Amino acid sequence: MMKKNAFKSVINLFLQSFAVIALVVLFAACKGGGSTSVIDQTYEGEGDNLERVTQEMVAPPLLPKHDQVAIGGPKIVEVTLTIAEKKIEIAPGDSVWAMTFNGSVPAPMIVVHQDDFVELTLINPATNTQLHNIDFHAATGEMGGGDISEVNPGQQVKFRFRATRPGVFVYHCAPGGMMVPMHVVSGMNGAIMVLPREGLKDENGNPVTYDKAYYIAEQDFYLPKDANGKYKNIATPQQSMQEMEGAIKTLIPTHIVFNGHKTALIGRRALTAKVGENVLFITSQANRDTRIHLIGGHADLYWPAGKFNNKPYTDLETWAIPGGSAAAALYKFREPGTYVYLNHNLIEAFAFGAIAQIKVEGEWDNSLMKQIEKPGPIK
Repeated sequence: MMKKNAFKSVINLFLQSFAVIALVVLFAACKGGGSTSVIDQTYEGEGDNLERVTQEMVAPPLLPKHDQVAIGGPKIVEVTLTIAEKKIEIAPGDSVWAMTFNGSVPAPMIVVHQDDFVELTLINPATNTQLHNIDFHAATGEMGGGDISEVNPGQQVKFRFRATRPGVFVYHCAPGGMMVPMHVVSGMNGAIMVLPREGLKDENGNPVTYDKAYYIAEQDFYLPKDANGKYKNIATPQQSMQEMEGAIKTLIPTHIVFNGHKTALIGRRALTAKVGENVLFITSQANRDTRIHLIGGHADLYWPAGKFNNKPYTDLETWAIPGGSAAAALYKFREPGTYVYLNHNLIEAFAFGAIAQIKVEGEWDNSLMKQIEKPGPIK
């Protein structure tokens, strides 16, 4: 009898344990099943009745005024970009006919939150000579908007897209055929940052904020040369397009610069920060691969390919940016001094110009570095 009761007790214990395990598995399955994959996400509404806000564009490396954490529900963010074909200096004595949005290389940074709508007005003044459009890598459908945004000189167009995926993304002109690379390497590219509605998270899933944010774009230029190897003086945008086709097919840039000029972000134009500040660096390359390094610092947090849904990497010394993409890295400055932010193909940085500086103010911390002995005679 005792053996029978003991056997029943063992069976009951087994059944109870099995029931607990089954509930845990069922709960986990239900929890997993309740999370929708990005593949299966669906959307409703066209945004017509949402609150509207206007974003005032500013020239890089600055970002427009924005909230790091979304306030309220999704909105329509109104953005206007005006196309300017203009001759600009990209190095002392070297000029190109640049194709630009709002007159700057790179084009302005746009900042919205996930599920906001971007309503873009694209203006092509009658003083221009080329057909233009815009392709947002953050958009879904119609070639990123390129197919519905073509405007001839003297026209404007307006379209709207939902920012469904958080991260940093390139946008650029894409008028078709060889004009796509020619307009892109003439400077007609920028970036958009789509923040998660709850803001950024660190590697542990905790909220993280930035005190400053800078947009740095690497731009490769291909200046046509004459029979003597000297850069040609191009008179018009049309002539520039004709001459450039041969130059870009060499695949060898004549200039590789940050923000449109060899000295755009060094010396008196250097970026600034203070010890203890979190600085978000957004870097894009619309055409060719690059690799970014902060001399004297790191990427404390680096979002793979600039996509905020992914857990950020930590402690990177150099981070790669494939052509046609952007990246986001956050660093807390811990020591004062002049830092160098560059393309770590050091030839492209120092010989061509893909280099920037950050001048950081604050108190020195010997616990991180100190000089034990100054240079002197060998003992």
